[in-house]
Amino acid sequence: MRKKVCLLHTGGTIGMARTEYGYAPKRGFMQSILSEMGELKSEEVPEFDLIEYDPLLDSSNISVREWVKIAKDIKEKYDLYDGFVILHGTDTMAYTASALSFMLEGLAKPVILTGSQIPLCEIRNDARDNLITALMIAGHYHVPEVCLFFGNELYRGNRATKISADDLIAFGSPNYPPLLEAGVRITINNNVLKEAGDELILSEFKENQIAVLKIFPGIQFEIFENIMTEKLKGIVFEAFGAGNIPESHGSLERILKKAESNGTVIVVCTQCLRGSAMIGQYATSMSFANAGAVGGYDMTVEAAVAKLYYLLSKDYDLDQVKRLMATNLRGEMSLYKMS
Repeated sequence: MRKKVCLLHTGGTIGMARTEYGYAPKRGFMQSILSEMGELKSEEVPEFDLIEYDPLLDSSNISVREWVKIAKDIKEKYDLYDGFVILHGTDTMAYTASALSFMLEGLAKPVILTGSQIPLCEIRNDARDNLITALMIAGHYHVPEVCLFFGNELYRGNRATKISADDLIAFGSPNYPPLLEAGVRITINNNVLKEAGDELILSEFKENQIAVLKIFPGIQFEIFENIMTEKLKGIVFEAFGAGNIPESHGSLERILKKAESNGTVIVVCTQCLRGSAMIGQYATSMSFANAGAVGGYDMTVEAAVAKLYYLLSKDYDLDQVKRLMATNLRGEMSLYKMS
């Protein structure tokens, strides 16, 4: 019996049609183009049901509400399919993959996000391989977690990040190896996979105010003081190197103190693609340490944002949120002991 996969089409380049104004989503177009692909009728490819979202969205417009809808659809249909493939625009695909990894606890089936840099409607495209291979992995391989497939590699969803706007190798996983590589043969790396869960538990995100602030040379921290209100529940700093910041002559300390007094969770990630933010390793990170900030270690910013949404939606107290932010929950981070 052929395996069966649920194909959720949320939008994105992969399913866009040519219009007089350029590529744009078009209702029903994905179904028509898939029906013309003879490869999908092969016994090697699982059967699938296409669910097209309305409206189809550019991924720049996907928010917490859409994350929750996708997660609820998977939960509702979980027992009917062997796996799930989500067609998604590339710009925020890593954010959605990270969010789903926290919302869907206890997975025993693959949930794979994919898309393309060139639409299926073009003769030369990366969409065809990404789609077919994602369907095959979802139907035939035991990968019990939320993943992102692109450019012949399957990544843990909360470890992936977009690394190119132009290349067909658009994503990478700088701090964690691929779960699977699709070359001449499909090779799965069982040593880095999560164990399958016993029961799927859905944890919906709530709308909480979260900010991301990237540090740069010459930054004037006082500009950001007005955003440090009681409504701001979490802030992720993208710091230099291992969590370092420039001398601010007290202005950063003032806004960190304000954030701390408001109960805002402060998380520090690194701007570097590889490596970790480890507060206290250098004296230039002591302002964060003194404010009770949490080191994001080797989490991507996408994963840190999604994890904040998850923990804040649980209504934990501040200490619990901070403790769990520094705890590996879904394979999103590695912890290192400082020498």
